Amino acid sequence: MNSALRPEWVPLHGHQLRRTGIHFDAVRIQGVRGEAVAQQLIAGTGRQAGPVVCEAAGFRWMYFLLPPGTARRYAWPLGVQRFGAGQRTVTYVGIPALGGNTWPLFWQSRPSRTAPFVDPEALHSVLAPEAATRTGR
Repeated sequence: MNSALRPEWVPLHGHQLRRTGIHFDAVRIQGVRGEAVAQQLIAGTGRQAGPVVCEAAGFRWMYFLLPPGTARRYAWPLGVQRFGAGQRTVTYVGIPALGGNTWPLFWQSRPSRTAPFVDPEALHSVLAPEAATRTGR
């Protein structure tokens, strides 16, 4: 059974900003596209996708939280943004608590003991067919 895990970077209440590249890297995808990628990743991992944060307002960004230092190892498709160590700019991601009022942020998939982070290879493989379609391969 997948038991809950509250990493040190997850707040106890509400939500807080956390700097990427320290506790995690992040891959960000907007709106319906991000929701579809999250659903496919969650289904493909037997609901063990690791931490995925959804922003319920504005552009409805979906943030996939990867192990620190891993986002830059992949060529992500057009429109997919990566944040982490080695970037020219410092980026923060809003992280909700595991319970209570965290609006406008919520967990699409929570961190767990078996999946403390999203597997970057699994996320990249979900996006690879999309990249091939866009380039005509």
